[in-house]
Parts: sequence; C-alpha cells; structure tokens
Amino acid sequence: MSSPAPPQLPTLAAATAMFIEVLVVGIGTLTAGTLLLIALIGPDTTEKAAPAANSSLVAGAALATAYALGVLTDRIADAALMPIDRRLRTAAFSTEASYARARLRLAEIPFLAAQADYARSRTRICRGWALNTAVLTLASVLALLRYSFDNRPLIIGAIVILGLLIAYGFYRSWHTLTATSYSKLAEQTALAGSTPPVPNQPPANQHPGAGPAGTSN
Repeated sequence: MSSPAPPQLPTLAAATAMFIEVLVVGIGTLTAGTLLLIALIGPDTTEKAAPAANSSLVAGAALATAYALGVLTDRIADAALMPIDRRLRTAAFSTEASYARARLRLAEIPFLAAQADYARSRTRICRGWALNTAVLTLASVLALLRYSFDNRPLIIGAIVILGLLIAYGFYRSWHTLTATSYSKLAEQTALAGSTPPVPNQPPANQHPGAGPAGTSN
C-alpha cells in the first residue's frame, strides 16, 4: 500500500498563510473576550486569577481558542460585509458566471494566482480587524468602567474616538483592497484570455509558369 504523497509546496504555503491570518484575527477576538471577562468579574477577582494565567497550559489553550475565535470572527465579518462585497464584485463582473470563469482562468497563471492569494489574505485580515477593533473598543470601555482612576471620562472618550477611527480605517482598507482585487481580476484575466491576432501573410511569390501548388504547368 503506497503512502500518500506529501503536500505540494504552494499548497503548504497557502495553508500556512491561512493559519496565520486566522490566528492574527483570533488574537484580537480573544483579547476582546478577555476584557469582557474582566468587566464581568471585576478587578478583585481578576487580580486573584492573574497568577494562574502564567502557565504553558493556559498559553496553549489560549492559542487554540484564538484560532477557533479567528474562524468565527472571519465568518461573522464576511457575512456582515457580504452585501457590500457583492456590490463591488458586480461593478467588475456583470454575472456570477463571468466571475467564476475569471477565477478559473486566474488559477491557470501561477504568478497572478499567488498575487491574488496575497491580496485576499490582506483583505481577510482587514475585514476581521474592522470587527475586532469595534468589539475591542466596547470591551475596553466596559472594563475601564470597573476601575476608579483620575480623568476616567477623558480617557474613555479618547479610547472610543481612537477605536472608531481605527475600525473605520480597517473597513476602508478592506473596501479599497476588495474593489481593487475585483478590478484587477477582471483586467488581468481579460488580457490573459485574449490572444493577439495573427497578421495576414502575403501570398508566396510564384515562379512564372508555376501552378497553384508550385508545380510546373
């Protein structure tokens, strides 16, 4: 019985990139969840539970949780922005069939496919962090409300403004990257699918007395 073939290098690289981007999104979601937990249990319980967090078991569990939360956040952000995504895609492709054909044509060009994968990775990260930043802002405010310190209203107001600006920045980045990706996909696949016309060749000079096939009469 033959052993299964090892994964191809491009496939392995794509899987690694997907894992990293989901983890990057999930770390933000896990941080927001931790802040919400602090807001729920209060400062006293948080101080008592803090030493237990400094263990490799907790670190491993946090990494696995961050990955799972990254998948969930990515799906939620995708569903939330899907109407806008469809509108941007419709601006570049009139039908879903034409978009599907362009994707298939792009897969036949490794260099362009690698560029498209990188663009999609950045798009997913911006999409996930647009949602993450909004949730992190809310969680930070709720956690800070459990603590007493000087200038609390001013600090909370600054966090809200900064958080909303960052969230909007991630959204605008996602919007720009998505629109650019669709327009480039339409342009590149159209160029790749078109073949330059062959110029008409002049008829070969025939010797006097030669027939149509170049044979003597």
